[in-house]
Amino acid sequence: MSAQLLRDRHNLHTIMTRRATQSSRGGHALENRDWLEFAEDVARGAGEILRRNYGKQQSIHYKGEINLVTDVDRQSEAYIFERIRSAFPDHGILSEESSEHVTPSPYRWIIDPLDGTTNYAHNYPCFCVSVALERDGGLLAGAVFDPLLSESFTASPGNGAFRNGERIMVSGVDDLRRSLLSTGFAYDVKEATDNNLGFFREFVFTGQAIRRDGSAALDMCYLACGRFDGFWELKLSPWDTAAGLLILREAGGVATRLDGSPYDIHQPDLLASNGHIHQQMMAVLRRVLEKDEP
Repeated sequence: MSAQLLRDRHNLHTIMTRRATQSSRGGHALENRDWLEFAEDVARGAGEILRRNYGKQQSIHYKGEINLVTDVDRQSEAYIFERIRSAFPDHGILSEESSEHVTPSPYRWIIDPLDGTTNYAHNYPCFCVSVALERDGGLLAGAVFDPLLSESFTASPGNGAFRNGERIMVSGVDDLRRSLLSTGFAYDVKEATDNNLGFFREFVFTGQAIRRDGSAALDMCYLACGRFDGFWELKLSPWDTAAGLLILREAGGVATRLDGSPYDIHQPDLLASNGHIHQQMMAVLRRVLEKDEP
């Protein structure tokens, strides 16, 4: 990492710490753009750890039969924790790889230090860092960083969504048959009956094509910038979708549960789209569910 980059990050850290101290003493609270600036910087810093170690021999540990974690996951998480705790020691943190750090603060950071761990362990170049901040359950900032493509997706409420500083919007595709879709499968896909295979089969025949790249955060960002037109997945966790959800909505996208009811990051199932094909996707999901009824 260059000396200039280190100086820039130190300066940002100093500014954010000063503003946070002023806020805690009764001064003006940080604005959404300040939170977003910090979230993006943290995501980029953690992404540099991923990039630097990519392609090297990894120490792999298994949390389940096919659910793994690498030492790089933990290095990235340790970096993010240090940055947050140093600047905002009273904030809560929810991360994929550690127990939740609960505090009385209304602020909670929701992070995935390496979304796409299986890809990373196999040197498949599709992974990212996801950092989001919520206050009293409402998302204030979201940043997703892909260190190999050097793509930074960001958003804050009411200010739009961006890729490397350029405004992004969902696609205008309005026909499911012309839509590129994406999805994922849970780690219990080999044992569970609700394994997404029925939905996958139906969308193969009704959409243009489906991609399954193994990173829900990137899937949602690709939907936000028009690369994908629709996305669905089951058994998601808050760190999978927190940043991506804000980015998608700020880009004009729509997110619900599979049955069309309201979605939030604590719901396990997600249907997301550019809005134009949402009802068409729901019709496909409904058809599958009706077939499965006894």
